Amino acid sequence: MADGNTATCLDILLAIILPPLGVFLKYGCKVEFWICLVLTIFGYIPGIIYAVYAITK
Repeated sequence: MADGNTATCLDILLAIILPPLGVFLKYGCKVEFWICLVLTIFGYIPGIIYAVYAITK
């Protein structure tokens, strides 16, 4: 069985590969997802940084 740390690790890995998807799986279509999507459109690295921040906060 996976604990909370494993789920967070997988979420972060997914956020590095495709930032908006990682945030979407954690928050759904809330404001965090839209912020991450816009940042990823403007630049891949800002999207990754925000996604990791949003998942770990």
